Amino acid sequence: MVVTDLDGTLFNDRQEISRENMQTLEWLGERNICRVIATGRNLYSAKKILPPGLPVDYLVFSTGAGAVDWKTGELIYAEHLREEDVTLAIKILTGAGMSFMVHNKVPDNHFFRYYDANCGMVDFHRRCELYRAYASPLETGSAGFAQVSQLLAIGSECPGNLEELRSRLGSLRVVRTTSPLDGKSMWIEIFPMHVSKGHTVERLCKMLEMDRSGTVGIGNDYNDTELLNFVTHPFAVGNSPEPLKRAFPSCNSNNENGFTDAVLRVLGP
Repeated sequence: MVVTDLDGTLFNDRQEISRENMQTLEWLGERNICRVIATGRNLYSAKKILPPGLPVDYLVFSTGAGAVDWKTGELIYAEHLREEDVTLAIKILTGAGMSFMVHNKVPDNHFFRYYDANCGMVDFHRRCELYRAYASPLETGSAGFAQVSQLLAIGSECPGNLEELRSRLGSLRVVRTTSPLDGKSMWIEIFPMHVSKGHTVERLCKMLEMDRSGTVGIGNDYNDTELLNFVTHPFAVGNSPEPLKRAFPSCNSNNENGFTDAVLRVLGP
């Protein structure tokens, strides 16, 4: 099994899959090697940007909150938060003066309610505008949080805030990633503790009766950490943050066919 992140990994900076990387995906299929994309994008966003005939087998989306069989479109895995955890997270985020979004249950988690803390985060407003048809304000004192997949807070680079949130939300997974919109804002995703790209790929391996020893993973951001820790052959593309490149073997950047480079280092020409 070969698992790759999408933005900044399989995609180049123009959000394209190069001819070389496309040929590598086809080459893997000819050898009956399972091909998985594991992205932070929700299913709606991924389908908008991925061609229907893309030669992959499975799509893990929303940082592991859901997974589909790419060829049939069947939803094979979905997770959601407990209502009491959502209520707690909302209380903590509003108290911290952070702008955030509360996303519906998978696979309809492109719908969300948003809270604007008026903290001047341009990236927050950009995302609300991008999803205007699916977004509505979060009313103070509102309820009905039994159908929530995740929360997403958007803030400036401030690891101290991230660690404080992790401490206060100890029963939940708090994941840092970099905004795919401006490439610099810190996005903080809140999931059930057992949700991650790595956890969902592990479930997929068990479902397909595949041994972990035959897994390759390629990523470029902090939300790929659990995936790279799970696979036997992990790679961080050359455009990854320095902490990721120090933690895992490095390959070419996303603009230099890093996906193909990583695959060939393990599986040969």
